[in-house]
Amino acid sequence: MVRIMVVEEMGLLRSALRTVLSSEHDLEVVAEIAEQAEILPVAQRERPDVVVVDVDLTGAQTRSALMRLREALPPVAVLALSAHWTADSLRRALAAGTLGFAGTDVTPVQFVRIVRSVAVGNRVIDPVVAAAVLNPPPNPLTTREREILRAAAEGLPPKEIANRLYLAHGTVRNRMSAILRKTGARNRVEAIRRAQERGWL
Repeated sequence: MVRIMVVEEMGLLRSALRTVLSSEHDLEVVAEIAEQAEILPVAQRERPDVVVVDVDLTGAQTRSALMRLREALPPVAVLALSAHWTADSLRRALAAGTLGFAGTDVTPVQFVRIVRSVAVGNRVIDPVVAAAVLNPPPNPLTTREREILRAAAEGLPPKEIANRLYLAHGTVRNRMSAILRKTGARNRVEAIRRAQERGWL
């Protein structure tokens, strides 16, 4: 029996992952959590064979949690799920000790197959992930928009961004509106995260 821990922030998706895994005779979900900070203590208590993680691998907190997990429990295999894989996010996941990589659009059958393969120590990269990394979509952001978003990622307010880049305050505001539209984000924090996930910065 393969013991599995699911780490997923969204309750609905977490429940769906549990349902898919629990329907298999040889797989058992021993824990499901939403918070990254709980990864190590829950894993130490439950001793899973596989930890399925669908969280932001660009975040330092997530990578740190996975690296602590690898140090404390080397036999545990990590399978990372992401909707937007890039060469950079794949590199970060590898550095954090991840063994398996899959997109969130894999079918249940594919997902279960990947879990089983990772559980026996195989490195698995979903073909869709490989294709996304090798053939990334074009970056829709202009050079100036990337500069503005990088400055925003440092925590600078629009006025300071304008001063740094020698732009009018209105220009920064207009460019930020374009950035939100292109990234499909609701605010600049989400725009920064999406651009980082997709390798646009």
